[in-house]
Amino acid sequence: MASSPCGNTNFDSGLEIKTRSVEQTLIPLVSQITTLINHKDKPNKSERTLAAIHRVGQAVSVAVGRFVAVGEAIASENQELKDEMGQACFEARRAGDAIAQLTDAGSPLPSQSEGCGTVFNERTGMVKAARLLLSSVTKVLVLADRIVIKQIITSRNKVLVTLDHLERVSTFQEFVQIFSQFGNEMVEFAHLTGDRQNDLKDEKKKARMAAARAVLEKCTMMLLTASKTCLRHPDCESARINKDAVFQRMRCALEQVIEIVTEARSCGENKILPASIYNGIKDFKSNVECLRENLYTLSPQSMGGQLEALVERTEDFTDSAYTSHEQRQAILGLCQLARQDTQQLVHAWVEAQSVHAKEATEGMEVAILKTCQSLNDLRRELHKVAVCRTTDLLKVHGEHLPLRALKAAGAEGNLEAVAEYSRTLTEQKEQLVETCRLLCHVSGTEPLEITCIHAEETFHVIGPQIISAAQTLALHPSSKIAKENLEVFCEAWESQLCDMALLLREINDVFEEKRSYLSLPRAGKHTANLKTAKAVKLDAEEQSSMAKLGLELRLLSSDVDTEVEKWEEQEHDIVRQSQSLASMAYNMYLFTRGEGLLKTTLDLFHQAEVLSEEGLQLCSSFRTFSTQLVDEEKSVVMTEMEKVVAFCQQLQMGGKTPVQGKTATFQKVDSSIQATRGILTVVLYLLPFCNKLNKKYKSERSSLGSPQDWRERQDASTPVKEEGALHIKNSNGFGVKCLEQHIAGLNILESK
Repeated sequence: MASSPCGNTNFDSGLEIKTRSVEQTLIPLVSQITTLINHKDKPNKSERTLAAIHRVGQAVSVAVGRFVAVGEAIASENQELKDEMGQACFEARRAGDAIAQLTDAGSPLPSQSEGCGTVFNERTGMVKAARLLLSSVTKVLVLADRIVIKQIITSRNKVLVTLDHLERVSTFQEFVQIFSQFGNEMVEFAHLTGDRQNDLKDEKKKARMAAARAVLEKCTMMLLTASKTCLRHPDCESARINKDAVFQRMRCALEQVIEIVTEARSCGENKILPASIYNGIKDFKSNVECLRENLYTLSPQSMGGQLEALVERTEDFTDSAYTSHEQRQAILGLCQLARQDTQQLVHAWVEAQSVHAKEATEGMEVAILKTCQSLNDLRRELHKVAVCRTTDLLKVHGEHLPLRALKAAGAEGNLEAVAEYSRTLTEQKEQLVETCRLLCHVSGTEPLEITCIHAEETFHVIGPQIISAAQTLALHPSSKIAKENLEVFCEAWESQLCDMALLLREINDVFEEKRSYLSLPRAGKHTANLKTAKAVKLDAEEQSSMAKLGLELRLLSSDVDTEVEKWEEQEHDIVRQSQSLASMAYNMYLFTRGEGLLKTTLDLFHQAEVLSEEGLQLCSSFRTFSTQLVDEEKSVVMTEMEKVVAFCQQLQMGGKTPVQGKTATFQKVDSSIQATRGILTVVLYLLPFCNKLNKKYKSERSSLGSPQDWRERQDASTPVKEEGALHIKNSNGFGVKCLEQHIAGLNILESK
């Protein structure tokens, strides 16, 4: 466990948390402990406050007791974890008891800690107990999570054994029997890995898991028909090649899943994320903008080399036979403009260094802006080329002409025609593979890059599989199973084209969102005095001060996400806009930790302005929704909505108010996050209220069931909370999902 000064309330368990379920369990625990410690700082407490503190302490102790009971049950069922889990549970119980005693207003405080002769004051004792509790609870959660990983590995091993049996079968009867077992094992594996995918914190790992599971899902049907074709035509070489390719791809996907859950390093892992132009531009711009803060972190020579490496990556676009002359010239021209702007920046930079300047000169500031703008223009052009190429290809391939021709030629037994149309399909495959590579360059996020790579690999693999299946059908044109096999592989190709269309839409959405964000006026950068407003970061002390408020924002954004998932109409404007608010609030939470996309206070203020605009749009959606409500219901929605409007106006007014100095800037940060918290609090109240009304009126309109039936369904859908309870459960029976977020007495404390 990492040590820290007693006065520091930012507890560190020393264990890396990799899943959302563990993180979501710990966040409210940190919040409760922070509340207790903060109130220990206040010398004057009323009897009511002392009673509330006592109730919170007792609730924490009871919750920890229930938590430990489940942990001990897990230990008894898993002997390999018994000692570690037992020790962690013992420490958690001891810490919970200590907190209960420290918050007991009627009991004298212990003068000594267990096993130590040092006398602790009241607050220091609470900090020590809190550290022990957080460390031990985290260890219990991580150990329980290890059980989930063990389950996935065991399930994979069963699938591999059955897969080996399937590959060696020689009769249909044996195949049917083993495939039935294989299907059941794959269903179990799919459930386990699906839960794990949803639980992963790392978005790159989540995307890799999704890609591997997609391969397994599609390959299961391919394996069925390819194996049956091989059994029907055992001497057919093309059928054997077709089947072998499916088995190999399934084994690779199974191995990738295990690499992800165990965090093993494979020899091919470095190929997962090739150097994309988007990342190159982002890194280069970051280095350019860092010159504002420190003129001596980089050398002018290294910046020139970095730009040339970036320009070299554009050759995937300019060297392509499918890039038009006009597009090629536009890309080359923008690359040359980026070189010129960078040279001007280097010249101004060298001049500033020669006079030992401490910060960027106005000449440098102008050059920085021009360089960043030319890079943005280059990325925009590359995005346009990749999107246009993809759109055109999807239109051409949407008719699936080569697939139809291959099916017809195979059914006729025409090997020459199959060979001819195979060449056409191979050419289309190469176009699609290259286009996926271009999309990867401009995708904008690492998870989307992984999805592009998955699409590229899928086209690369399925193309030859379709050809081998068509060759088998041409050799056995009367074979129903060979025909069915070709259909399955063609459907997989068509499905991947549909996935590519969705991928293109996601990439466009990311591009539009980032473009909208970057187009916001950067305060102080386009005024006569370029130095009137400086982008600054929170220091360690300010981050510590913002920790509790940031955690509250994180909890609220998580609660909003949970509530919108309960809506049946996921495309509803209220759902979409609430999700957007939660996402922006989460970015602001990350800012308080010194993480995420928002690097400086200016970034935060810009995000707050965008959030206020989205909040006003949400109010408009609530207003539209309220038109179908009766007066009493409508009054509730309109009253709460006005609160959101007030908070949004507060954000907008704050955004227009200039500030100077560290203290004023920090106060503006605090005000922005407080207003954001206020918006989410109201939205969190309105979401379940409006969801119930939406279901109610939808039910009445469709006349489905009686009002009594509706009330019963409504009651059944309302979750029952156990005050102070801590649950360790998920669909697998182990793992952990949620520590109750509101231990009794917290609201009383917060109101004091």
